[in-house]
Amino acid sequence: MTAYRADHVGSFLRPPELLDARGAHAEGRLNDAELREKEDRAVQTILSLQQEIGVDVYSDGEYRRGMWLTGLPAAVDGFGPGAMLNIRNWRGRPLPYVPGQTGARHAAAAGQNPAAVITGKLTPRRRITGIESAFLGRHAPGPFKITIPSPAWYLRGYIPGTSDRVYPTPADALRDLTAIVHREVTALVEERVPYVQIDSIRYVFDYTDEERRRAWSDLGVDPDRAVDENIVADNAAIDGIARDGVTFGLHMCRGNNRSRWFAEGGYDRIAERAFGQLHYDRFLLEYDSDRAGGFAPLRFVPKGKTVVLGLISTKVPQLESQDDLLRRIDEAARYVPVERLALSPQCGFASVAAGNEISWDDQRRKLALLVATARKVWPR
Repeated sequence: MTAYRADHVGSFLRPPELLDARGAHAEGRLNDAELREKEDRAVQTILSLQQEIGVDVYSDGEYRRGMWLTGLPAAVDGFGPGAMLNIRNWRGRPLPYVPGQTGARHAAAAGQNPAAVITGKLTPRRRITGIESAFLGRHAPGPFKITIPSPAWYLRGYIPGTSDRVYPTPADALRDLTAIVHREVTALVEERVPYVQIDSIRYVFDYTDEERRRAWSDLGVDPDRAVDENIVADNAAIDGIARDGVTFGLHMCRGNNRSRWFAEGGYDRIAERAFGQLHYDRFLLEYDSDRAGGFAPLRFVPKGKTVVLGLISTKVPQLESQDDLLRRIDEAARYVPVERLALSPQCGFASVAAGNEISWDDQRRKLALLVATARKVWPR
């Protein structure tokens, strides 16, 4: 199994010309073929940057998506417009968000979510990531990854009074969602994609933050039972698929939208169940701030699995100290041997197309620090 010591979560800042092209396409001033050409050119640029810096695995930056989760709803019939389930805190007010305050808790990704309310039978009409994988297969200078949201994320689009006309319970919808993701992962493995990453953020996005746990409970959702259901769905997405030559990774984070965050709380509540029961080769974990808690929950990671420490922040322009990174890797090694650790940013640089509030040069410097630190800890 490839170690991928200098890893990343997948998304990168979009160049301005790509953002302009997407805007022109949305307004009808650019056709599909012209947009594809602009996307191809931008992906080649970000591949060149990754090669120049020396990362261990390549990504197309999620440049063909409006945000990290738009691929599945765009490829599947049965989703429609409407407000996805958006929890509120126990006082009934939106979770606090201060516009312009870097690092603030974010209440919602207003205006950026796709039409992802479950309004009909969920039926795939085309591949979710087929264009991405085909292009990377031809152009990536080395091993590359494809990222796919967890099927459980889209249960936020299960709206009583709408979705239950088609699926009597959320579990019924989840079965179809899981089958769709399993089908896509199967296709990627058949294409010999070397690294498939499931972005399954609800473990710590929804079920470790105390405010959010209370809010879900008030809506009649048992957060602990939901964790177990999430584990079953994420395992079903990859189970039964040949694993030879492919790495399966699972990423968790607490929200990443324009340098804002959504949730806080360590991995303690979910660590024993999630780390112990998930059938993935590596866990990409957010660890860039105190909001993520300490490393002690890593003691539940089974032997043979890799922990990718997300110690470098994509939310702020300030460059981390390499000495601090080395110290924190040493701290984590008290719970997971250093040979089963790797390093990455805590999340993508642009989970939404507009990107975090950092510059292209900030991104470059952080990636260079990532590679330099990884080479120091794990020499080739």
